[in-house]
Amino acid sequence: MPKASELKKGHVVEINGTLYVVKKMDVHSPSSRGAQTLYKVRFNQVPHGGKYEETFIGTDMIKQASLERRQVSYLYREDDLLTFMDQDDYSQYTLNEETIADEIDFISDGMAGITILLVEGSPIGIELPTSIIMDIVECIPGMQSASATGRTKPARCSNGYELQVPEYMKEGDKVKVNTETGKFMSRV
Repeated sequence: MPKASELKKGHVVEINGTLYVVKKMDVHSPSSRGAQTLYKVRFNQVPHGGKYEETFIGTDMIKQASLERRQVSYLYREDDLLTFMDQDDYSQYTLNEETIADEIDFISDGMAGITILLVEGSPIGIELPTSIIMDIVECIPGMQSASATGRTKPARCSNGYELQVPEYMKEGDKVKVNTETGKFMSRV
């Protein structure tokens, strides 16, 4: 059983007999001596998607759910359902768009390296790699005399995701994007 201080985004825990996946954590460190650090955690209920929020102190013990992780690749989308295929036994798993709302912007056709989370054989969510490479298909031209300042401009990637990139980037360039923050990391 992990402590509240050891929780990370994507962990699946059991609270009062219900499974939740950690979506966001805020750490509040009080300035007074002797006060304990508080961990405000936002959960999504799985598989139904309800939201839940609770505050823990660092030493609170939380029951971790038993779950299986499988490597999958993205196959196709039909209405609001996304289908993934297991890399080992070729079985297919379908997830609702609401269940993976935070990750959906980074998924592209044929994408591999995705980990699906299974509880008792049923999919409850996915984990993406910490960074992915995307192609820029549309962005405004940069200035020829652009200086070394940190100015950015909007760019659209091949899967429709929009992000801010440095001014020197152009259409056709490949970028490395952090899937946790959704921000530009580097040019590839």
